[in-house]
Amino acid sequence: MGEEQWDGRNAREERGRGALPEETRAWEELVATARRTVADGLVVGTSGNVSARVGDTVLVTPTGVPYDRLAPDDITGVDLDGRQILGTLIPTSELPMHLAVYRSTGARAVVHTHAVHATAVSTLVPELPTIHYMAAALGGPVRVAPYATYGTDELAKNMLRALADRSACLLQNHGTVAHGTSLSQAYDRTAQLEWMCRLWLTASSVPGMSPNLLSLAQVEEVGEKLRGYGQQR
Repeated sequence: MGEEQWDGRNAREERGRGALPEETRAWEELVATARRTVADGLVVGTSGNVSARVGDTVLVTPTGVPYDRLAPDDITGVDLDGRQILGTLIPTSELPMHLAVYRSTGARAVVHTHAVHATAVSTLVPELPTIHYMAAALGGPVRVAPYATYGTDELAKNMLRALADRSACLLQNHGTVAHGTSLSQAYDRTAQLEWMCRLWLTASSVPGMSPNLLSLAQVEEVGEKLRGYGQQR
């Protein structure tokens, strides 16, 4: 959801405890990730939001604040029930989605964007066609959560159903959600999803041609290979 423009005069009086060192470090990484979503064209203005879990604290971008204006003192955090325990700025209106992910999974970070190609795909199909084997990196074919008004519990519930056994989903006529064990992983999954959506739209646009799609068995085979991919410690 595009957040309302921030006015520093609207900041609420300070409440809650001070940030712990690990929360301060996580906030710095969160702000850098939020700025990257803008730089890479995944969001416009203050649309989209980013969060990270540190213990039982959820750090989250505040509503309506341009990411390039966020400073260390703007740290914003809530507990798992949504009660604000850090900062003076109001958390994102999409807080119910973020909290739903943390309550239901072992995620440590969530990235939500309004990426153009992914949002376009969300208006066309109930599931992203398996155009590329990297769907396996997201747990399998990417589902589209039915539309619901931003910031509502209904949207959070729809999203959780679409995320079952997956690490990313599309939100119909809205955007993307991806989670991971770190901010970098959640961001990488977001970028991968946007790329696959762009690939499918590009292939589907050739007149008189239909792109070849992979079978579920082929995607699952890649999923098995990916479990041993990369440098093993």
